[in-house]
Amino acid sequence: MKLSFTNKNIDAAPKGYVRVRITEKEQKRAVIEDGVEILEIGVGKWDKVNRRKFIRLCRSVIQSAKQHKYKRIAVEFDHSPFPQMKSVALPELASLMAENFEMANFEFRTFKTKPKEGWSDVEEVLICGNTPVGMKKGFEHGQTVGRGVNACRELSNTPGGDMTPKHLAAAATAAAKSAGVGAKLKIKILGKKEMQKLGMGAVLGVAKGSSEEPQFIILEYKGGKANEKPIVLVGKGVTFDTGGLNIKTGDYMLEMHLDMSGGAAVIWSLILAAKLKLKKNVVALVPAVENMPSGSSYRPGDVLKSLSGKTIEVLNTDAEGRVILADALTYAKRFNPRLVVDVATLTGAALAALGVHANAIMTRDAELETLFRELGEASGDYVWPLPLWDEYEEGVKGNFGDVSNIPTQNSRYAGSINGGMFLYQFVKEGPGSGQAYPWVHIDMAPRMTSASGDELAKGAAGEPVRLLIKLIEQY
Repeated sequence: MKLSFTNKNIDAAPKGYVRVRITEKEQKRAVIEDGVEILEIGVGKWDKVNRRKFIRLCRSVIQSAKQHKYKRIAVEFDHSPFPQMKSVALPELASLMAENFEMANFEFRTFKTKPKEGWSDVEEVLICGNTPVGMKKGFEHGQTVGRGVNACRELSNTPGGDMTPKHLAAAATAAAKSAGVGAKLKIKILGKKEMQKLGMGAVLGVAKGSSEEPQFIILEYKGGKANEKPIVLVGKGVTFDTGGLNIKTGDYMLEMHLDMSGGAAVIWSLILAAKLKLKKNVVALVPAVENMPSGSSYRPGDVLKSLSGKTIEVLNTDAEGRVILADALTYAKRFNPRLVVDVATLTGAALAALGVHANAIMTRDAELETLFRELGEASGDYVWPLPLWDEYEEGVKGNFGDVSNIPTQNSRYAGSINGGMFLYQFVKEGPGSGQAYPWVHIDMAPRMTSASGDELAKGAAGEPVRLLIKLIEQY
């Protein structure tokens, strides 16, 4: 999508551009006035429009234009008519607009035949009114982020047969090259032999049932000072999840090519940090595996030795994400991080708890919990906390291993918290006998795919890339 600018007001928009009019009416319609096509978008009372509604409004503009097959539209933006948004700087609003324009214009069509009349995408948005340099930079920033989110969605949406662990590693390599920052961004891929040598028994255990070899993806972006400790992002990279020998049934397996969405999110968060030339050091780690049933699969009752030295008692092979993340969280300690954030489509229980409009977060750090909620509101990647109290720790102690991947008793309850508490076992101690590093767990299962009312195409939502970019910018 192209963004163009004119200092003229929208009434002077050139011929061929459909003018967008925002109204307080609760309706969307296309009208012709004096021979000029106008797309009316109703938002209700302007004094009720907050940041959340503004984000949906931006997407609604594009979605409505696509429905009417408008290729070029004109919008006026030199002030905000919404009282609740007056305190938001115009460059920031410009960034939000461009970001959500791009996201709303995206559809996953890699495997679709292009129709004779072409796709219904919006090709150009003309921004009318006085747009100073700061606002133009805001639009540029937002477009970059929006396109990065869409690239993440493209990865996540790719079918499992076309997105194996090696394909994911190749996609990360290509993305790293596209960042255009040279030696500041390095990528390293560990294969099966390297993981065996390191002792990554958790990743290797989950991968045993598949003919596709696991990969461990390491991305390093050094945009900050040489001695600055990095933010380490860890993403679950299960490129297809059958459940293993505890096989999923029916529709539960249908969208499991999306089980690497956490991995896609951390890859593209790091790539965006590089593209935006953020002056921070960032690392992204993605253990990539397939979880398949076969004669060589890991079994319920198996005990795996993780990279940390802790043993993991496997009580259910479909709780595999936390198992591979255990090795990745341990590997993260090598970078002496100032913060570690893991992102995973970890539990259906998070979906049961929160529905489809917020990701679950867990941390022992109250300040980080508050920060992530604030960043969620600012970015549009909304999060809500669940507890990690000491009382839950008993549930992840194994009978025959140090920890069990699901509780040995009462496994029906607190599924998301049990998943977070399992991961906490691998971060609560720092390198050697050192102090534990700050850590946040994001269970993104609720926002793996877009929900009704999001004004986004079906499929991956691309979360929480926008939250992570704001984190990198501000932390």
